[in-house]
Amino acid sequence: MTPIVIKTIQFFLSLSLLIVLHELGHFIPAKLFKTRVEKFYLFFDVKFSLFKKKIGETVYGIGWLPLGGYVKISGMIDESMDKEQMKEEPKPWEFRSKPAWQRLIIMLGGVAVNFVLAVVIFIGLVFTYGEEYIANDSLKDGIWVTEKSLGDELGVQTGDKILSIDGKKIEALQQVLPEMVYGEKYTIERDGQVIEKEIPVDFIETLSEDKEKARFIYYRVPFYVNSVPDTSHNKGVDLRPMDEFLSINGKQAIYRDQVMHELEKNKGRDIDILVRRKNGKEEHVTAKVNSKGKLGLVTAPVTMKDLQEKGYLKVKTLEYSFWESIPAGWNKGVKTLSDYIKGMKKIFNPDTGAYKEVGGFAAIGGMFPDTWNWPAFWATTAFISIILAFMNILPIPALDGGHVMFLLYEMVTGRKPSDKFLEYAQMIGFFILIALLLFANGNDLYKWLFK
Repeated sequence: MTPIVIKTIQFFLSLSLLIVLHELGHFIPAKLFKTRVEKFYLFFDVKFSLFKKKIGETVYGIGWLPLGGYVKISGMIDESMDKEQMKEEPKPWEFRSKPAWQRLIIMLGGVAVNFVLAVVIFIGLVFTYGEEYIANDSLKDGIWVTEKSLGDELGVQTGDKILSIDGKKIEALQQVLPEMVYGEKYTIERDGQVIEKEIPVDFIETLSEDKEKARFIYYRVPFYVNSVPDTSHNKGVDLRPMDEFLSINGKQAIYRDQVMHELEKNKGRDIDILVRRKNGKEEHVTAKVNSKGKLGLVTAPVTMKDLQEKGYLKVKTLEYSFWESIPAGWNKGVKTLSDYIKGMKKIFNPDTGAYKEVGGFAAIGGMFPDTWNWPAFWATTAFISIILAFMNILPIPALDGGHVMFLLYEMVTGRKPSDKFLEYAQMIGFFILIALLLFANGNDLYKWLFK
């Protein structure tokens, strides 16, 4: 199967699971409080359904429009806008006849399920696979900034050691970029000095301009020789497999970034290279740099094990027992939600340019890997579940959060909003959602056409 097909299958599988469980979050408390549920649908059944079957008092079905799902609860002003039912006298089994606290639980059920589902997935992931990361403070000579323009925009350089972001120590190298995106200030160590810098307010927009270069903070990789091809202009030079570069013309050149820098400076010249042989002996070799700043070598791949053994970095592996995985999964869920809220704050600040990164279905589908990978699938599903929980609790009429907002008003004031007011609010909320949907998917279309 092609990558696009694999992504599409994962997207619909994940979306279907999340929608069904979200709606169950409403359905189950509604049933517990003896409230009639007329419909339970995966996707929307505008005009017709792909499948439907009535069991008891509820019609279960699958619609053709994959924009979500719904449960139709008797006596409630919702997506169905069933005004005729609301004109009749309230029945004991209707939503509007239930105490406000029961209605509140019914409305919060979907959001609660989405968050709990994410936590359960995170628990399963850390229990099954553990966590592996490069310890940020173990980097022997700091980070490698692979894209200088992005580094200059942010104010970081190759060799910097990133100590903290917004006052929080960074444990894993993999955390640096996400924390930078959400953060405001960071602290680095450069040439023995501790420096605090501000993260540019439009840094998200800068990253989004070239996503292929976005992961520009990396660990530094030492330069090892694999071979000198027969076609190389340095054929015959005494460079052997697993020779390790130490210096060029007397200047330190251990890492690839250092070697590239020195070669660029010495285009078209002969250079003196100090290498460490596989047996540990150090020797000088003379080689020529061509006009493009290349030696014409094939470099040897370097594994994490190699880097650890030579003391360049440390990879930490955390394994969890079942009981240990529960708080670890909970913390991961809370952290994911917290980071998403930080990201949403940036979206609502026009100066950040983050609104340009708002995406629709194509963007969500693009989050899945293009090969089938269960850990990645579940991690992405957990993240989307967090997004759904947050978006649904926003106080927008037509969303769960809008219903919750009106219910809290009723519980505080003792006055219930009129049905007519709720109808108008539902329509306004619906148009807001349509506008957001068009904006998000319009962004996807624009990026596809012009980027």
